[in-house]
Amino acid sequence: MARIFSDHVVLQRQQAIPVWGWAKPRETVKVTLAGQTQQTKADANGKWMVRFTPLEAGGPHTLVATAKSGNAQATDVLIGEVWLCSGQSNMEWPVRQANNFAAEKKNANFPTIRHFRVEHELALTPQTDLKTGDWKVASSETVGDFTAVGFFFARELAQKLNVPIGLMHSSWGGSQVEGWISKEGMLSNDELRPTVQNLPTNWAAADSLVDLKLRKQLQVPVNLTPADEANYLKPDYTFAGWRKTDPIGQWEWKDMRGFTGRGYMARLVDIPEEMVGTQTTLALAENDSPNQLYINGKLVAEGTMQGVRKFTIPANTWQAGQNRIVLKLGNMVNPSWYGPGLKGSATDLYVEDGLQRISLGSDWFIMPAFAEKHEYKRFMNNVAISIYNAMIAPLEPMAMRGVLWYQGETNAGRSYQYRQSFPLLINDWRQKFGQTMSFYFAQLSSYGPSQSSNQGSGWAELREAQTMTLSLPKTGMAVITDIGNPKDIHPTNKQDVGHRLALNALKLDYGQTVNYSSPMYDKVTFDGNKAIVRFKHADVGLTAHDKYGYVKGFEIAGDDKVFYYAQATISGNTVVVSHPKVAKPASVRYAWSDSPDEANLFSIDGLPANPFRTDDWPGVTQKVRFD
Repeated sequence: MARIFSDHVVLQRQQAIPVWGWAKPRETVKVTLAGQTQQTKADANGKWMVRFTPLEAGGPHTLVATAKSGNAQATDVLIGEVWLCSGQSNMEWPVRQANNFAAEKKNANFPTIRHFRVEHELALTPQTDLKTGDWKVASSETVGDFTAVGFFFARELAQKLNVPIGLMHSSWGGSQVEGWISKEGMLSNDELRPTVQNLPTNWAAADSLVDLKLRKQLQVPVNLTPADEANYLKPDYTFAGWRKTDPIGQWEWKDMRGFTGRGYMARLVDIPEEMVGTQTTLALAENDSPNQLYINGKLVAEGTMQGVRKFTIPANTWQAGQNRIVLKLGNMVNPSWYGPGLKGSATDLYVEDGLQRISLGSDWFIMPAFAEKHEYKRFMNNVAISIYNAMIAPLEPMAMRGVLWYQGETNAGRSYQYRQSFPLLINDWRQKFGQTMSFYFAQLSSYGPSQSSNQGSGWAELREAQTMTLSLPKTGMAVITDIGNPKDIHPTNKQDVGHRLALNALKLDYGQTVNYSSPMYDKVTFDGNKAIVRFKHADVGLTAHDKYGYVKGFEIAGDDKVFYYAQATISGNTVVVSHPKVAKPASVRYAWSDSPDEANLFSIDGLPANPFRTDDWPGVTQKVRFD
């Protein structure tokens, strides 16, 4: 059977249950579950599938497939509610790194909650099965590795519904939404179609495509030769087009598309006249590959050194004023996965004599050695559709109640296009799985600066795109701007995220009487110098989480599009907004920044108001497109 049908699996109740696997071509296969027997014949490739009629919650059962060539079985099978958890690192974030893990671990004995983790894999064509993975039963020993958002969601459902919960967990930190969409889905969209029309079907071709994109970014010609690269070492070379960056760290995190191989690092440094005639020490952090060090075009050192490298530079090597340091280096040997780059701290880079030290901890330039042999690491953001092919396609058409999604941070640079790509993913998955499963997502939390609307915010525009996606049927959103961390993209309060997602499911899937939605912008009325904003999902009333009762987070602007932090007062399910400098308002915005940490409007039952704007003025990401 497919790997997902292994011991401890949870199968969806109250729906037809597809089960599939492989046998000899044309072989008859008999499959039994909970007193039902289904029979089918494998196709010419050996693939078979049966569908069991719907079952109610319960178990344990044994799922057995038999044929002349052999048999397969899964034991301790439960029937309950199945949810697919996907997205990037905030969905991948494990329980052991969430708040209060010691207490959560003690109280994690939930034998009817099961978790299947799909390991990170990439593929250029859709895969038929997973290579690894098994179901884990929730306990103090296992729960630390569960998706935190998924587990806290599942725990609330299990406690309130008293049915088994199965979590299929397929996520990847740093991934972009385009990697999770199928080729057919991408082809259906006018903007995304050109990217995938001629996608490679083997990794060598994919690497060539990545190489072309990186050369284009760095304005490097395709026919670059070693002689061309020798010019980098000349004393009058300008480093035009090289990527400016801090020196420490792997190049793959410096927008180098996973480049591995040899490359160049360069730094301009002003040397005072009194240091020229003395012997100096040049420290250049760690890189244990064969290195070549050039100062003003002259080779001054080469070879391999361990640890923080310190080079003795003879007197009169430097010149008074500006000097050029060029370091040619390769992939780290230890650790071998590091690739090119320097390891250590910015304080490990400097020039000094006995009297003074000049820091070299910033303002470096880097450039790959394209004319020499090089490769590319195959990670999630290199090629579109490659995560879908390996980590979602093998799960189809597993019966489930719904999907939990927490992703968007990586797409915040092109938020405007997320208005298309995110609904596209939802519709794509529903088509591929053959079911209109519920789709609930966590809105981006707070991270980064709390800038005003006059600067604009890609994260606010991404939240807006997520809000617009609620126009699709059977969708819901958890607003979590109040529980983020402006200094950490991974807030550790995953309990409230799971709870707010669970409210959507409890109300919309399971019919319980709960308020599941944050207050949502409904409409605005302009009356003189005031703007009156009406909210939906605010029948219980609105309140400000502030000891003085002040409402914060609103901005207001006139036709000149200049925003001012506004005065705001609550009146029932409306908020009245104004500012002395805006005589005739044209727009109101709320929580419109990367990290709206001052925004404090809530429903009385504790859900934060959704960020919004009443205008449709051009944003900061409107022209940015996926490539």
